[in-house]
Amino acid sequence: MATVSRPVLPLADGAVSIGSFADPVVVDPDPQLLAALVAAYRDASPAAVEPDLDALRAGARGTEDPLSSAADLPALTVLARESVVGALADRIRPASRLAALAEAEVWDLLTLADPQPNAVLAGRADGCVLVPAARARDGDGEEEAAAWCRIGTDATLRDRYEPLVADAESVRLRTPSRHRLYGAIRARCGAAVAAEAVRLLDAGDEPLGRGGARVRTYAAGARRGAIDRELRRACEDAGIGSAATFSRIKSDLVEAGLLGMESVSQPVGRPRTRLVARGALAAASSPAAVLAALRNAGVAVGGDA
Repeated sequence: MATVSRPVLPLADGAVSIGSFADPVVVDPDPQLLAALVAAYRDASPAAVEPDLDALRAGARGTEDPLSSAADLPALTVLARESVVGALADRIRPASRLAALAEAEVWDLLTLADPQPNAVLAGRADGCVLVPAARARDGDGEEEAAAWCRIGTDATLRDRYEPLVADAESVRLRTPSRHRLYGAIRARCGAAVAAEAVRLLDAGDEPLGRGGARVRTYAAGARRGAIDRELRRACEDAGIGSAATFSRIKSDLVEAGLLGMESVSQPVGRPRTRLVARGALAAASSPAAVLAALRNAGVAVGGDA
């Protein structure tokens, strides 16, 4: 059973447990505060929010459900501006954490139309305004992690924002959680392809956008001999791109000498096309080497370029 602790938000005057608020809502967080809230939930239950490959495999086998730990997390309503969500959701890793919280119905992530005077954290019996604390700098002159000060105690704050919550629309996230991505690929292409995709998505330290994630996923399919049509359908199921989106990726990999195809006959119907890794993509012995092979061939594996 996955271990779950309480999500705790660090503040300048001491951490606050989000679960200590009844029916909590956060209103108008800035990108740093939104990221800190996601991190608090991830630290409380990594198996639900950002599972590693072992947890994903255990969930697929039915020996342990990583999402079961989400039931022990406090539900949170987050009312955030579109630009703030976009600051996190334009990269795969933070976006997948947001998606995990939304898919597990732990977070109700709603769109805030107009900015508010300050960020607010409020429950039915208590509430406070959150303002950024002065940020110290470390020895290299870089800003340390942001912290916030809790201002006031107001039991009416939650009620004041209830009309905004009631009228707000759910945020539509374009990136799936790791659970959804792994499950979709495993269901159509098998466990080996799904595991290879997760390894490649986790490789490297550079920011990873949707374009890079698509390339890495397709490269994983090639390295594990996935059926082209099934891989495309799996990516559609997961929500990382349409089948047509991968036509350009396939063309780029073929042109780079990294991808070939072979026909696989069927007892009934037309033959299917299997992806076959070629050259440096086939020879790579580690995820880092796979990324190097793609980069050396001029294929983008990071951002959306």
